[in-house]
Amino acid sequence: MSLTRKSAAPKRSLASRSPAVAVKTMDRRTFLKRSGVTLGAGAFAAQLPFSMIGKAQAEAIPGQGKIEVKRTVCTHCSVGCAVDAVVQNGVWVGQEPVFDSPINLGSHCAKGAAVRDHGITHDSRRLKYPMKLVNGKYQRISWDEALDGITAKMMAIRKESGPDAAYFVGSSKHGNEQAFLLRKFVSLWGTNNCDHQARICHSTTVAGVANTWGYGAMTNSFNDEHNSKALLFLGSNAAEAHPVSMLHTLHAKEHGAKIIVVDPRFTRTAAKADYFYRIRSGTDIPFIYGMLHHIFANGWEDREYIAQRVYGMDKARDEAKKWTPQAVQEVTGMAEEEVRTCAEIMAKNRPSTIIWAMGQTQHTNGNAVVRASCILQLALGNVGVSGGGTNIYRGHDNVQGATDVGPNADSLPAYYGLTPAAWQHWARVWNIDYDWLKGRYASPALMEKSGIPVSRWFDAVIEDNSHIDQPSNVRATFYWGHAPNSQTRGLEMKPAMDKLDLLVVIDPFPSATAAMAAMPKDPDAKYTPNPDREVYLLPAATQFETEGSCTASNRSLQWRERVIEPLFDSRSDQAIMYAFAQKWGFADQLLGRKAGRQNIRLVKVKNYEEPDLEDVLRNEINRGAWTIGYTGQTPERLQAHMRNMHLFDVKTLRAPGGRDAKTGYDLTGDYFGLPWPCYGTPELKHPGTPNLYDTSKHVMDGGGNFRANFGVERDGVSLLAADGSHSKGSDITTGYPQFDSVLLKKLGWWNELTASEKSAAEGKTWATDLSGGIIRVVMKNHGCSPFGNARARAVVWNFPDPIPVHREALYSPRPDLVAKYPTHDDVKVFWRLPTLFKSIQQKNVADKIAEKFPLILTSGRIVEYEGGGDESRSNPWLAELEQEAYVEINPKAAADRGIRNGEYVWMRTPTGARLKFKAQITPKVGADTVFVPYSFGGWWQGVDLLPHYPEGSAPFVRGDAINTGATYGYDRVTMMQETKTTLCQIERA
Repeated sequence: MSLTRKSAAPKRSLASRSPAVAVKTMDRRTFLKRSGVTLGAGAFAAQLPFSMIGKAQAEAIPGQGKIEVKRTVCTHCSVGCAVDAVVQNGVWVGQEPVFDSPINLGSHCAKGAAVRDHGITHDSRRLKYPMKLVNGKYQRISWDEALDGITAKMMAIRKESGPDAAYFVGSSKHGNEQAFLLRKFVSLWGTNNCDHQARICHSTTVAGVANTWGYGAMTNSFNDEHNSKALLFLGSNAAEAHPVSMLHTLHAKEHGAKIIVVDPRFTRTAAKADYFYRIRSGTDIPFIYGMLHHIFANGWEDREYIAQRVYGMDKARDEAKKWTPQAVQEVTGMAEEEVRTCAEIMAKNRPSTIIWAMGQTQHTNGNAVVRASCILQLALGNVGVSGGGTNIYRGHDNVQGATDVGPNADSLPAYYGLTPAAWQHWARVWNIDYDWLKGRYASPALMEKSGIPVSRWFDAVIEDNSHIDQPSNVRATFYWGHAPNSQTRGLEMKPAMDKLDLLVVIDPFPSATAAMAAMPKDPDAKYTPNPDREVYLLPAATQFETEGSCTASNRSLQWRERVIEPLFDSRSDQAIMYAFAQKWGFADQLLGRKAGRQNIRLVKVKNYEEPDLEDVLRNEINRGAWTIGYTGQTPERLQAHMRNMHLFDVKTLRAPGGRDAKTGYDLTGDYFGLPWPCYGTPELKHPGTPNLYDTSKHVMDGGGNFRANFGVERDGVSLLAADGSHSKGSDITTGYPQFDSVLLKKLGWWNELTASEKSAAEGKTWATDLSGGIIRVVMKNHGCSPFGNARARAVVWNFPDPIPVHREALYSPRPDLVAKYPTHDDVKVFWRLPTLFKSIQQKNVADKIAEKFPLILTSGRIVEYEGGGDESRSNPWLAELEQEAYVEINPKAAADRGIRNGEYVWMRTPTGARLKFKAQITPKVGADTVFVPYSFGGWWQGVDLLPHYPEGSAPFVRGDAINTGATYGYDRVTMMQETKTTLCQIERA
């Protein structure tokens, strides 16, 4: 029985409809609404006769107590699929996909359909209570024991080595408010040594795209693909990594759009494409320049767009000239006809869009790859256009939001950076004394210096201190919702764990961290574990056991209702932060309590208190995150959107009208989820921005232009947009810089501020004016963008490669190309650590590594599991679907090695790792390439770690993690790890 449909329409079955009526193609939501069909969990309804299928309602069942429906969002990938959870007497008893959702249209993938079973039963694999590692085994302890023990250790470390001796790995599973609160929490401790999963999935996207045109995020949306005429998937296997997004892609195809997939592997996405071309892993830049070569040679570029809105395209044109069809084929393996076909389809079927995920980002030159993709779209005039843009698919459910406002090593929330002005801004928002905050850091220099990235935290433990740009090595590490098997160089992470003074795991599941920490050291390893190390496991509640907002890939925010109370002895992440803040002496600062004012209330949950997350959003994020427009999405507006999903158009995401029955809020004109930037105060009622940089719309209608974030001129050339290039209705019809109080006065607009706004805005920019007055006047009164109107940059002069250039991977399968396309020089200090590039690459060539390890090793996601996999591999339904870790091997490569399908094989990598997988022989990969999913863990070089998990908590499915054997390699800008291009050898087990 379905229980969640809220429509009051009478039941209507398909049997009552005339089969003779011809209808246009319709999306799933429209079909369900017109047909009266509601699909239940497990698609049970699909088995029933049409006459038996009707509406679902939340209703009481006699004798079984009250039934409630709680609306939440799937906690897996970043598509943002809405879920209606059916709760009976406080117990979660069922779920439905929300067919009114304009994003998932009543659909789920396998993971979304199984979210109810993520650890809500007594015999689940959840971490149920605090534990401590004692003599190699985990023992149950109380919360008080855990908090007191961790506090004693942290205070001793701080006294002996300073605040930078601690490291906090945050989580892209945290909601926006939790992620924001964790960055604040770490700042109050006094370090920038914090990070989260975005570092190792899309940090190169954020840096590369933001430095091209202003914001480092998806420009359009999944829904906007309906308006695309061509879609190029380069570095994305959406059918497995973001399955529900394919609903929108396939609607585009039904409308005539051409789909191209360029990938080293024939993926499930490729199976839906019109064109598939195989490329050598790590050669995306030559391919893109090969396309640009044909585009420029044939005059297919948008010359007017380039002249008005782009800086430095001539330099990109010069680089593209070097990439003749012969040069492209030599490096990528792609024939001229293939590259030209891609270029011609993208150019002659505009608007066209490019889609990528980690296939572009996880390289030692990932920042350059994504910038090359941006340059391609700028050349075609495809940015700021419905149906165009760069559609960047993020990974975890809130990795976008955690990046926007969470624990980044190089910035305070909302990308303000770490300058004194940024700290002063957030101190005002947090209601904290700035001088007190400075005193928490070891020095002003460390306060303003980027911390160590999560991709290298273990190097900060084991590296000689004389090589680290901070006073002490890292001695304490908190794994707060993060999986170690998602990081490369696993063999070197184990010694780091053993050398720590303190390791704390805070997670709903113990994760592979717990097993790695308890696992004895290899007797042949040449290091001495720390005999005084302490390891604690703290049970965190899931996102279904708390509330708060999360941000999907398209920048839309959604509000999760709390489905059930925290289970077992778990606590919400915000409750754990507050408990530590009380112990560590900054509880008042965490709550913003000073001088009779308190930003964040405390609420009682079970037997403890936690910060109110509505207050975190309303009183801190909304009051401070002006740069990216996280200021208009109040809890009240977001909750109204969640209650009224049926009002939003599937293609445009806009509500043509309607009021929220509960609050009377008028939704007219809002875009679903108020996609950021949603500028100004909530009272301004900005509708959100569906497509970034779209000059065809007024700024108060979701329009905009490129951000003036890089100055006004370079080498005598203006960086501002040309005359006549501006958003619709702008009073300024040429390029202009960002707005501040000085510019407002020069333009004669200052007196349009109220008296209180003038007081707050004096000496401030649009991004630090807490009144929002500058934004109000600029946008509402004059139709201008507060961040200015500039040109996008094809040349990013502040990066090591101002124009993207191809560089061979450190572990290149083509040593003959290394001299022509070498990597970067080594860097002595980079994110506080020495980082190697050329020395490793040259040594690999000298040692003939490519001959000893002749297969290209790449990794990626599969539909059944997500991230490090501990949560999804602990789900009994998902565990049934993929029961063993495997490696895909081409039939020729397998035959040459005497390997048969289904046999165990050993994989050796240049790190010395030896991993065990089941062989899956398939032509999906080329003869020179093997593929391994990265979501497995729980084995260590062929040995099951079951004895080292807390009793009853090991995932159902365990296997070797590919990252245990992954090699050294990091992006030159962001320290992104290299996972997509390395080398290995395989033999029968």
